[in-house]
Amino acid sequence: MYNLGLVTIVIIAANVITSLKGFDDRLFFEKYKFNVGSIRRGEQIRMFSSGFLHVDTTHLLFNMLTLYFFADTVILELGQFNFIIIYIASLIFGNLLSLYFHKEEFWYSAVGASGAVTGVLYAAILLRPEMNLYMFFVPVPIPGYVFGIGYLLYSIYGMKNRIGNIGHDAHFGGAIGGYIVTLLLKPSLFKTDLGHIGLLAIPIIILFVLYKTGKLH
Repeated sequence: MYNLGLVTIVIIAANVITSLKGFDDRLFFEKYKFNVGSIRRGEQIRMFSSGFLHVDTTHLLFNMLTLYFFADTVILELGQFNFIIIYIASLIFGNLLSLYFHKEEFWYSAVGASGAVTGVLYAAILLRPEMNLYMFFVPVPIPGYVFGIGYLLYSIYGMKNRIGNIGHDAHFGGAIGGYIVTLLLKPSLFKTDLGHIGLLAIPIIILFVLYKTGKLH
């Protein structure tokens, strides 16, 4: 059964409190959301604060449920302090990738914990690639590493075709953050699970190649 540890409770509470404030106070929301123009003018706090704001209750609930399902795996494997490092690093990585890809779009804005949560999800898959995930529309369990690869490939597709009002680049950047930081925190994975490390790197390599060849947009 999943455990709701103290650090997870604190992070969920921070997201809920900040998001509810943003729902009721539009000026607060506008001041702390991710916005390329504002960040490039020096408002760097948005790189962090935007990760605790959400568009609506559904957006907030989806991210917090995902965090709930995968946080415990990372905490059990790496400890609470390292979990916080992964969460924050993934949040920042996600926003950095968004900033990089949209640096000339001064109007581009985004909010949500999706980058941080995706980083935690990818860290959990990297730590336990044999875990099985169950999706509502798929009648059979999906191996964690297969889901991770598929999710990032879909994110690339979403970035390339600008599908929906979704920050696919933030998701991807968060996953990269979770992937890199987890390997830095637990380098023994290179000895015990090099195959899965290589497989999970495939979407990251594909993104790099598409960007370098100008085929991403």
